[in-house]
Amino acid sequence: MSGDGTGVVGPAIDLPARAETHIELLRHGETGHRGFRGQLDDLPTAGGIAQMRAAVAGGHWDAVVSSPLRRCALFAREFAAERGVPLRLEPCLAEYRFGRWQGMPMEVLAQNHGEALARFWADPAAHPPPDAETIAQFEARVRAALAEVATLFAGRRVLVVTHGGVIRLLMCATRGLPWSEMAMLEVAHASLHRLPPTPMAGPDAGKGGG
Repeated sequence: MSGDGTGVVGPAIDLPARAETHIELLRHGETGHRGFRGQLDDLPTAGGIAQMRAAVAGGHWDAVVSSPLRRCALFAREFAAERGVPLRLEPCLAEYRFGRWQGMPMEVLAQNHGEALARFWADPAAHPPPDAETIAQFEARVRAALAEVATLFAGRRVLVVTHGGVIRLLMCATRGLPWSEMAMLEVAHASLHRLPPTPMAGPDAGKGGG
C-alpha cells in the first residue's frame, strides 16, 4: 500500500532535527485471519500476543505509540503498563483502508478480481481498490503521525506498534523505493523494524519527474 500516480515515493519524511528520536516499528502478531484485513478491528490470538512479547524481550523504550486497532493496542497497553512508560494511541497509524476489498479472502479476490488485484500490486497509487483510501491519503497520515511522534518524544526511544502496510510504506520511504515494491517487502507478524534516527531519505527525485 502506498504515493502518487507515478508509482514513485514523494519527498522525504522530514522529522524534526532538534534531537534524534529513535523509532522502532513492531508489527502486530497473528490474528488468525487472512486477506486484506485493513481497518477491521481483529483481536490478536494468544499466540500473536506471545509473538509480540518475544519480539520485544530485552528491548528498552521510553514510550509506546500504537495504532488504536485491537491487534496492536491490546499488546501496547499491556507492554506500556508493564514497563511504566507513556502510551499514545494514534489513529493515523491504523492500517490501510482497503475499501470493498477489506475482509475479502485473498483467494476470492484472485478469482473474482484477479486483473484489478494485479494492477494494484503493480502500482497501488494508480490502481487502488474500489472505495479504498488513496495511497496519497495513507502516506500523508502516516507521515504526519511519525513527525508528531518525533516531536513529542524528541531524543527518546519509541516503540511504534502498527501494521504491515504502514511498515512497508515506511520501508519504501527510508530506502527510496517506488510504491510498486511494497508487496515484495517481507514484514512478518511481530517483526521489529528500526527507522533511521535522522530525517528519512526519499527516492531519487529525478526518477519521478521531480
